[in-house]
Amino acid sequence: MVKWRTGIQRELHRGLRDVVGGKTAEHFAKLGIATVGDLVRHTPRRYLPGTEMSDLGDLRVGEDVALVAEVHRTEVKYGARTRVESILTDGDNFLRITLFAPKPHLATWWSGLLVKGSRGIFIGKVGVFNNEFQLTHPDFVILDSAGQVTAKKSEVQKHMERAVQRSTMVGLYPATAKLPTWTIAESIRLVLPTVTPLGDTLPDWVVQEAGVLPLDKALTEVHEPVDKADAAKGIERLRFDEAFGMQLAMAYRRAELEGQAATPRPRRDDGLLAAFDQRLPFTLTDGQQQVGEQVFEDLAREHPMHRLLQGEVGSGKTIVALRAMLAVVDMGGQAVLLAPTEVLAKQHHATITKLLGDLGAGQQLGAHPDATTVSLLTGALSASARRDVLLNIERGEAGIVVGTHALLSDPVRFHDLGLVVIDEQHRFGVEQRAALAAKAQRQPHTLVMTATPIPRSIAMTVFGDLAVSELRELPAGRSPVQTVHVDTRTQPTWVQRAWERIREEVAGGRQAFIVCPAITGKQTDADLEEGEGLTAVTELLPELQAGPLSGLRLGMVHGKQPVAERDAAMADFAAGRTDVLVATTVIEVGVDVPNATVMVVMDADRFGISQLHQLRGRIGRGQHPGLCLLLAAPADDNFTAVERLDALVASTDGFALAERDLQLRREGDVLGAAQSGQSSLKLLRVLTDAAMIQQAKLLAERVIADERAGDDPRLADLVTAAELVAAGDWLEKS
Repeated sequence: MVKWRTGIQRELHRGLRDVVGGKTAEHFAKLGIATVGDLVRHTPRRYLPGTEMSDLGDLRVGEDVALVAEVHRTEVKYGARTRVESILTDGDNFLRITLFAPKPHLATWWSGLLVKGSRGIFIGKVGVFNNEFQLTHPDFVILDSAGQVTAKKSEVQKHMERAVQRSTMVGLYPATAKLPTWTIAESIRLVLPTVTPLGDTLPDWVVQEAGVLPLDKALTEVHEPVDKADAAKGIERLRFDEAFGMQLAMAYRRAELEGQAATPRPRRDDGLLAAFDQRLPFTLTDGQQQVGEQVFEDLAREHPMHRLLQGEVGSGKTIVALRAMLAVVDMGGQAVLLAPTEVLAKQHHATITKLLGDLGAGQQLGAHPDATTVSLLTGALSASARRDVLLNIERGEAGIVVGTHALLSDPVRFHDLGLVVIDEQHRFGVEQRAALAAKAQRQPHTLVMTATPIPRSIAMTVFGDLAVSELRELPAGRSPVQTVHVDTRTQPTWVQRAWERIREEVAGGRQAFIVCPAITGKQTDADLEEGEGLTAVTELLPELQAGPLSGLRLGMVHGKQPVAERDAAMADFAAGRTDVLVATTVIEVGVDVPNATVMVVMDADRFGISQLHQLRGRIGRGQHPGLCLLLAAPADDNFTAVERLDALVASTDGFALAERDLQLRREGDVLGAAQSGQSSLKLLRVLTDAAMIQQAKLLAERVIADERAGDDPRLADLVTAAELVAAGDWLEKS
């Protein structure tokens, strides 16, 4: 159990069950609120001044709303169910509300409150009745001209009366059906007096240099604001706390890693790396050379390298990683490349083996005298093949090991693991990375790679414990790829033209991909490989075989095939025995077929920008130009989908597209739930708060570097919190 040194941290980490009871605490848990600290940092999604009218023209069906509106007219309708119907207005637009009265006197009371000209706050969900917007049985309070509560429909609205009488601002919190906003407000009102007298979580000098409010004042302004400007200042402090806590955790991680010892692996001038460089049939790009030098400098140090290599699709990250692995092998160590899927692991193994030639044919007759063995370890190996590979790894005969999660299992023992290369870093968590590092005698150097470019603001926020290198330049020989969005509603004839273009390319000796978002059309829309109404691989393939692509050799690949069947289909396509491969996104990364020149993406509006860019990177890898056709019919009101497709058409720059993706998507979607965990970025916006994040980073580094931190209870608690967060998956993109 964590021992906090300050009363404020002990109170903030107190479980809600002790405060609100077990049943209510369970409801709060569904909002990600487990402690008093979570509760007081749960901010209103909007504030309502009691005198400011809402715009009823902005309503959307199904939306939970809280409106300030004026009563236009009211009438009571008697029958099997007595009801009160009122028409609300903002001066230009109208909205019906219906209240069902279980007893006649309630109808009389409500209609007496909802008289023509009265103004109130109405809370409910927008529905439709007789083609008109309606709130059914909303909660409400009636206000006077100054915004003070004069009458209320329900006693449960007491918190609104208190808020209005106290400050004229009513906070509306993110809520659930069983945990309405007024219950949240009452709970916060209950705990605030136990938190605000306990002082600040940050030292005074941090508060002053950050230019934010003290915590007690900030919490008061957030939950009891006089106006929106004061509320914004309070939320700014809580936003800074998120930035500072995150950067403190990363600063702690960096300091911890810097204190670990690693075996230096300086580059040799006469080993495998030198022989490999001499044989390269192409010239390294300037970017590959520059990043290579950064990596070699890191490997020569006595502290472990922790570097992120992000590069454009086809920018040559594998070459950079392979040269680093050869440098480690030259110094007697072993290097391992961990891939997220068996398809990608086999692709890497084949690529490395081909690039090395006899340099990777260790222990074979005629091999280079410095040659090493390149071993592949996956879960699909037979028992005898697995034993042989494990023995080669343990003896050190396998200088380079490529594998999947099978590398993480206990029987895998390395002779001298010196470098860990992780491909598609976002698919692995901290436990998996730590499990692999634990197999080394000393902390290994680590290079993590991603082919999905990450905006600088995201990299600074989420990968802040890693040094970042970028590869933006494409190697010579890559052909241009033209991208076209085909709106299948307004341009239906273009769909037939897409199939004709595939036939033309195949007639010219080339190949094509067709990508679908679903495997079958009978499953739920839980992810992009299954969903009713989406184009499905298993249904489209026979249609194409019997129709527009009849006579061509078609193959199929998807994530639920047996591994052997999927590998065989991939091998047939790579060898040219298949003309067209109909697939899901399993071909998103690692598939290298230079002869493929056309890609048709079905229901392209269902994919994100980065994923479409990754898919597009599978074509144009050879001497012939590529054509990517994005077939989609986004709904008229789905402006974001149209903007995504337009962005792909306009640019092939993965880094620019990543920035655009971040602008179009909520940050929570970009970071992912597992990347935020208990320290989720609820308020921080990495795109617009980059300056605050940078400031927090500088202050966090000063705190971690301050040797007196242990003497200051607040600093000591901050470091403890940083240790806890630094151990969490959210920094590792699990």
